[in-house]
Amino acid sequence: MTDGRKPIIVELDMRRIAKSNLWLTLILCIVFVFFNSLLHQRYSVSFSFWDVLLFILGYILLIALHEIFHLIGFMLFGRVKFKDLEYGVNLKLGVAYATTTTALNNAAMKKALLLPFWTTGVIPTLLGFIYDSHLIVLLGAMLIAGAIGDFYMYKELRKYPNSALIKDDPELPRLYIYD
Repeated sequence: MTDGRKPIIVELDMRRIAKSNLWLTLILCIVFVFFNSLLHQRYSVSFSFWDVLLFILGYILLIALHEIFHLIGFMLFGRVKFKDLEYGVNLKLGVAYATTTTALNNAAMKKALLLPFWTTGVIPTLLGFIYDSHLIVLLGAMLIAGAIGDFYMYKELRKYPNSALIKDDPELPRLYIYD
């Protein structure tokens, strides 16, 4: 795979991403709720204890699904075997993660990085707009913002050819690129 070459290392700045995530979450929540209110001409927002509980459960479920969709992307686009997938929570970094022990070509990795953005962010947001649900719109906004780390990685990977091999670090937010 590497022919003895040293990889190019791309590492995420988690502090920068956390700050960007916070701002993007706030902005998207405000804009999406405002847009949903305009779309359905409903200018009040109310919620109950059950709404808050449902929101928390939905958020946890969608975070888990976000990582599962990375795994699906690895298998679908990178032809990775199920036994080569890993999934869990890094308590030290405070993040859920999905990774593979198999190197993928850059084209497959980029697709696998963005698959959860569409499936757990965009689709729920659109459903929230269609069904006039502020709760679902907010969940979608938070998951779209939560994909910011994936977009940072995607942005870095665009600098390299689609044929480059990408190895995901199993413990840190880092990619090894073999160009």
